[in-house]
Amino acid sequence: MSNATLPEYIQFLQQKENYPHPAEDVALVQTHISFVLLAGDSVYKWKKPVDFGFLNFSSLEKRKYYCEQELVLNRRLCPDLYKELVTLNVEGDSFCLNGSGEVVEYGIKMARMPEDKMMGRLMAAGKVTRGHIDAIIAQLVPFYEDAAGDAAIQEFGLAKSVAVNVLENFEQTEGFVGGEALSRSQFEAISAYAKEFLNHEDRFQARIDAGKIRDCHGDMHSANICLSDPVYIFDCIEFNERFRYTDVAADVAFLAMDLDFYGEKELSDYFVEQFVAKSGDSGLTEMLNFYKCYRTYVRAKIALFTAGDPAVDEETKTSCIEQAKKHFLLAEKYAAA
Repeated sequence: MSNATLPEYIQFLQQKENYPHPAEDVALVQTHISFVLLAGDSVYKWKKPVDFGFLNFSSLEKRKYYCEQELVLNRRLCPDLYKELVTLNVEGDSFCLNGSGEVVEYGIKMARMPEDKMMGRLMAAGKVTRGHIDAIIAQLVPFYEDAAGDAAIQEFGLAKSVAVNVLENFEQTEGFVGGEALSRSQFEAISAYAKEFLNHEDRFQARIDAGKIRDCHGDMHSANICLSDPVYIFDCIEFNERFRYTDVAADVAFLAMDLDFYGEKELSDYFVEQFVAKSGDSGLTEMLNFYKCYRTYVRAKIALFTAGDPAVDEETKTSCIEQAKKHFLLAEKYAAA
């Protein structure tokens, strides 16, 4: 997306003089659902007015509500990282951050994390250690113990509830079958495996009985972890409870899958083994492969959605298609296992 085609308010926020604090070299990062501006020691995140069905930010009111949810939910793991709700207001013929005029957009302000400590970056350099994994587990075990897990949340652990999320992925990717990232045979092998596993209702019930369906993170992979001291596990799912009310195994599987994806199989196995030991959750391993398959398929789907966004440049599009292809291959591998 060229600068001229960006929303006016984002163009405004790309100018360093429009911040109430020093903001040298303002940088914009886009996802399929957000505009993220790195400005000095702060990060400002704004939701795109999109509606994907499973996520709906189409009205200003909805964007405000989900910004508020994002603050509350992420403060569970990162209390000092998520600062405040911010507004973008009309001021004369321009805008103002936290001004007094009409509110045209809501966003959230966060403290900026050290980029050299982002897990994805360290992983690419082969610098993630067992010590890092231990620090992540030390945050996660008490988080899941304290997370809400009432009767209404437990319902989301039933096979029929999990099936809603899993089968939706196949529906949403049907149009991509036969394209450059997903073959018909892959699609059929992965969906057949998932459907067969979902028939084992007793496995899902056992997880409910063990109290393992919680208000989890929902998006726990390396791009959402900063290996600073303390470790930050940020950017949980705020936009749809059914992606967050899930088996602890589904959260753990996400990071284990991501480690597999980046060729860190030994660290992936260590993470699962140590998490099980520290949490006492031995039943997790029976669900792990199924949830790894589900998680890698979700990553592939999101990469395809991002590649299809007219706002992204050609380089991002190509890179997303490559990522999707790798994720579908990994999903096929889990399905075969």
